[in-house]
Amino acid sequence: MWRLPVEAPFELDIELAVIDDDGVHSLVFPCQRRPGGWINAMTGEVLDVHPTHWRVWQIYRCVVSDLQ
Repeated sequence: MWRLPVEAPFELDIELAVIDDDGVHSLVFPCQRRPGGWINAMTGEVLDVHPTHWRVWQIYRCVVSDLQ
């Protein structure tokens, strides 16, 4: 179930949906909410994103996407 960005927990891997030049889509890597914004949970890179919603990250989504 997707939830509002303001409800996202801090320091937990989540799947984040964002708005960018391509429209609304979910990012293909886990993200974490931090007090200063959002980071890529795999690299620690600070993200310049405008999240629309989120859900708990589930590793199988990545694996299934890679197989298609």
